[in-house]
Amino acid sequence: MACNRSERLMKLGERLRLYNTINTQIQEFVPKNQELGANQIPNNSNSNRAAVLVCLFEDSQGHLRVILTKRASTLSSHSGEVALPGGKVEEGDADDIETALREAEEEIGLDRSLVDVVTVLESFTAKKGITVIPVVGILWDRNEFNPLINTAEVASIFDAPLEMFLKDENRREQEFEHMGDKYVIHFFDHQTENEKYIIWAFTAAILIKAASVVYQRPPDFHERRPRFWNRSRQ
Repeated sequence: MACNRSERLMKLGERLRLYNTINTQIQEFVPKNQELGANQIPNNSNSNRAAVLVCLFEDSQGHLRVILTKRASTLSSHSGEVALPGGKVEEGDADDIETALREAEEEIGLDRSLVDVVTVLESFTAKKGITVIPVVGILWDRNEFNPLINTAEVASIFDAPLEMFLKDENRREQEFEHMGDKYVIHFFDHQTENEKYIIWAFTAAILIKAASVVYQRPPDFHERRPRFWNRSRQ
């Protein structure tokens, strides 16, 4: 409801709706999720396309935070790792926004009616060739969200300050090489009341990008992103 929307968060939403990327053109301020210009999904692309939800909200002090999950240990891939809510496109998904919202609802019980999608960032392509589309949404009132975790996919849910992904604090890096391309993988340590989480690699890269867009500044460190992450196939 409008009474729960801070002026600062509303201004951020308006600005992000006008955000343009090379691959996703958003030409005007539009209030409905389905009008954001998210790419429609060809029927033959479902196997190598996914979307994740970068869901932002304000804490009691007015700081932006992002919702994250720890994947279940029983999953066949990336088990036990921190991830954004999301997953592969399924038949019937109209666009990337619908994929991200559906997956978030299935994984953590986030009712899509609570999330106002404001922009779609440029895609990232994983080493295995899967194109991942980050969808940015605002949860206007965190108190309206009562998590319902799908334990088959998610071990836990938590949130972290978005701005931490621009800071050098609690960050480590490791250099790798792939086909002559030297790049850096970033690791961010985050401590909650009950557990310590490590946010790294693909998820960290998406959050660095999202934070850079939201705060309108580059990170305090050199990214040195692997080239294969930029092989956009939107």
